[in-house]
Amino acid sequence: MKILMVTSEAVPFAKTGGLGDAVSALALALARLGHEVRVVLPRYYSVDRGKLTPLEGEMGVPVGGGEEWCAVYQTEIPGSRKDNPVFAYFIDHERFFGRDGIYGTPGEPDFLDNPRRFTFFNRAVFQLCRKFKWFPDVLHAHDWAAALVPVLLKYEQRQGPFEKTVSILTIHNMGYQGIYAKDNFHYTGLGWNVYYEGGFEDWNMMNFLKAGIWAADRLNTVSERYAEETKTQAHGFRLDGPLRYRSADYRGILNGVDTEVWNPAMDRYIPVAYTAKDLSGKAKAKEALQTAFGLPNEPDTPIVGMVTRLTGQKGVGEIFGPDYGCGWGICREMQLQFVLLGTGELWCENEIRNMTANQPNFKGRIGYSEETAHLIEAGSDFFLMPSQYEPCGLNQMYSLLYGTLPIVRNTGGLADTVENYDQKRGTGTGFMFNDLTPGAIYNTVGWAVWAYYNKREDIEKMRIRGMKHDFSWKQSAKKYVEMYNDAKKAVE
Repeated sequence: MKILMVTSEAVPFAKTGGLGDAVSALALALARLGHEVRVVLPRYYSVDRGKLTPLEGEMGVPVGGGEEWCAVYQTEIPGSRKDNPVFAYFIDHERFFGRDGIYGTPGEPDFLDNPRRFTFFNRAVFQLCRKFKWFPDVLHAHDWAAALVPVLLKYEQRQGPFEKTVSILTIHNMGYQGIYAKDNFHYTGLGWNVYYEGGFEDWNMMNFLKAGIWAADRLNTVSERYAEETKTQAHGFRLDGPLRYRSADYRGILNGVDTEVWNPAMDRYIPVAYTAKDLSGKAKAKEALQTAFGLPNEPDTPIVGMVTRLTGQKGVGEIFGPDYGCGWGICREMQLQFVLLGTGELWCENEIRNMTANQPNFKGRIGYSEETAHLIEAGSDFFLMPSQYEPCGLNQMYSLLYGTLPIVRNTGGLADTVENYDQKRGTGTGFMFNDLTPGAIYNTVGWAVWAYYNKREDIEKMRIRGMKHDFSWKQSAKKYVEMYNDAKKAVE
């Protein structure tokens, strides 16, 4: 089967969150199952042209009112196998993508021309296929920035070489929908009948994700629990109605983990590899983590780690809010160490700098480092994820594989992957709470720390239990293939 992934992010080229990890890992997993997979994304300013191969000839892309021209570059996604490599194609348009940021910058979080940028990109996908005379069986679009692809296929392109092509839309996060002034709609080149009939209309605005939901042949999101949650008013972000309407075509498929990258038995970023049979390397990672963050080397003091985007969705207000957050109380009143790596909202970055300067057992770093992220996963005893909602989440799965016990809210993919600690039986793989409040976070961290000091045998059993989980992409990739085949049968 020929599969083209359409995405705004793919590691190691462009990433703001889990989307980039998931797309590349799924593409590689599908290729290992024998499918011909390619990925297309914009060539952002941060992607070095010098490391890419330019493809011959410029490419014209029709858009509302005219035509835009671009270049195309190519490379292999790292981890590709020689017998069936996964190629990544980059749409290079200096005015749209030759700038800092993917969707925006700290000074301009959402670029004003995003609807035009990604309309152009989505239209370029079809021109790319024509340019190389490679027509996929499946166009797999990811999130709002690629959601116009199913719309274009349904209303304009499903003829000739695309006659038997089916579209899949994967929703990675309902909180980001691509809602913009409808004055931008003309740039899509579609008729206004499509605006009204195709689901774009959203309170006199245009909504990319909503239109994609209406148009895609099949839909999914990244965990079974989140699929059910998004069909409710509480988590549907006003699109619960369309998702309920399309529930027969909508399912949850849990993201996997790239176990060639996130695997303590072969992790090149940690001091000593380790397995569930021999955890001595985890102690070495803890020592290295304490040294790297300037904390005392205290092997018997539990470390709580976080690697996160500093946004409201991730529960950072409840931890670090200067007026009501529980972070100061956790660090001052509990015998623990706390390390954090993240970037995001300015107020939160400043509060983390303040805590780092004034709270000796808290150390935070603003930014992102792959090496540091791996060290935190390996060296921490607990990993805190108090998300308001979490479509899938990857860090809790990384944590389990590294013998680090997650402390999570009972929502979305967190609920699908973490088993709450049963103190009577001494079972579980983490610690879970229901209400997103500072008190609930404080009490659950306290519960985990108490167990660390008083139920250490349970903690060690939980570590081993978590490390034995199979979160590889192989099983998830097979479920995607089932969905592809289901979509193809429906349109034949």
